Amino acid sequence: MLGALLVLVAVLAQCALAHTVDLHPNSEHCFFEDMHSGDEMTLTYQVSGGGHLDIDTWIKNPDGQTLFEQIRKDTGSYEFIADKDGRYTYCFSNEFSHVTDKTLSFNVHGVLYLTEDEGLIPAERELRDLANNIQMFKDEQQYLVMRERIHRNTAESTNSRVKWWSIMQTMLIVATCGFQIYFVKR
Repeated sequence: MLGALLVLVAVLAQCALAHTVDLHPNSEHCFFEDMHSGDEMTLTYQVSGGGHLDIDTWIKNPDGQTLFEQIRKDTGSYEFIADKDGRYTYCFSNEFSHVTDKTLSFNVHGVLYLTEDEGLIPAERELRDLANNIQMFKDEQQYLVMRERIHRNTAESTNSRVKWWSIMQTMLIVATCGFQIYFVKR
């Protein structure tokens, strides 16, 4: 029983993977997960930079049928339970953009399915729920960090533009005053 508990904790600790990918214009990145019937998988993603912060996303089962698809969205989440054994594919596409690179962060996490017959005791169930809640908290934290980064970049860009506009206005006022003084003295 203790061995099963340690295996469950080790599996849950390794189920969470965070990735950051740069999607170039007219490009697509696909990833694969080999799953067994009954395994759970959750995919969450967030575009944190580039253009209108939008990409295309889809997930396909081993037969090539589309399980999930979002077109030109900046964030998304999809959770599913595998209905058959095989390789599940999830792709991110920036093919509709011809100019702008996009920065994408995504998380893939899952839970191996254990039935009551396989010895899932209440403590293991509580551990699984706790691990899922921790992962949701981690995903939310990562989302907030990315949003803060986007807003900070926007604020710094606006600050730079205001600074240069103010310098340009000051130079224009000094030049106008100099011209007026020259014109009046003449």
